[in-house]
Amino acid sequence: MADDEAHRVVEAAWQAGIRFFDTAPLYGHGLAEQRLGAVLRAKPREEFVLATKVGRLLRADAPPEPGQAYKGVPPVNPTFDFSYDGVMRSVEESLARLGLDRVDVLHIHDPDEHFEEALAGAYRALDRLRAEGTIKAVGAGMNQAEMLVRFAREADFDCFLLAGRYTLLDRTGAAELLPVCVEKSIAIIAGGVFNSGILANPRPGTTFNYQQAPPELVDRALRMQEICARHGVELKAAAIQFPLRHPAVASVLTGCRSVREVEENVRMFQAPIPSSLWDELDA
Repeated sequence: MADDEAHRVVEAAWQAGIRFFDTAPLYGHGLAEQRLGAVLRAKPREEFVLATKVGRLLRADAPPEPGQAYKGVPPVNPTFDFSYDGVMRSVEESLARLGLDRVDVLHIHDPDEHFEEALAGAYRALDRLRAEGTIKAVGAGMNQAEMLVRFAREADFDCFLLAGRYTLLDRTGAAELLPVCVEKSIAIIAGGVFNSGILANPRPGTTFNYQQAPPELVDRALRMQEICARHGVELKAAAIQFPLRHPAVASVLTGCRSVREVEENVRMFQAPIPSSLWDELDA
C-alpha cells in the first residue's frame, strides 16, 4: 500500500479513540515504524502508548527470511540478534525510523530458538532501559505460550504479546500461561484473534497460524459461526471480544490495513454479546 493510505489507517484509529499502537522492525522491514511514526509525531506524546520490538536488525547484506511475504519494502532484510548490544542498536534504529524520542513498551520478538541469548542479552538490555526510565514496560511477543511461561518464571516481565494462542479456536495459553500471568501481574496483550484468517472468514482453503487450515479446524470454526448466527452475533465480534473475558488480558491487538477494517473492528468490539452465546461457544 502507499504511504498516504497507511497514514489514513493510523489516523482513523486515532479518531476512533485507539491509543495503543504496536509495531516492529520486521513489519514491512521498517515501513510500519516509519508510517506509524509519521502520524503519531503530530499527536500529544502523553496521550498514546507505543510498543515496538527487538531481536531483529534490518541489514542490506542479510539474506531474505524463508517464506518472507512483504512486498515493496526497503532493500534490507531482518537478521536475528538478541545480544545486549544488538538490542541497544535496534532501539536506536527504531526511534530513528519512528522519528520519536521514546517508546513505552519493548517486546523481545520471536525468540523461539534463542531462549538463552534472549534472557542473557535482550532481557538484560531492556531491564536496564526500564530501570533508567527510558521505557515503561518490558515484554515478549510470541506465537507460542510455552516459552512465555519460562520467561514469566525466570525474569521480571510487565507484559506479553501472545499471538493466536488465546482465541475462540485455540486456547493453549489458558492452560498454564494465563494463570501464571495473573499470579505475577503480567498483562497479556492478545494478538492474532482471528488466527490469521480462519475466524474472520471460515471456509475451505483459509489460513490458521499462517498456513492452510486443516479441515477439522475449518469445521469447528464453521460450527462456531452457526452458533453465533443463531444469537444474532457475527463470528468476528465473538473472536475479537473473547480474550477480554480473561482477567490476565489487558488489551486485544488487531491488525488493520484499511480505514474500513479499522471501523469494522471498532464495531465488532462494541457489538453486544449475550452470555448465553459464550456458554455455547465454551461448550
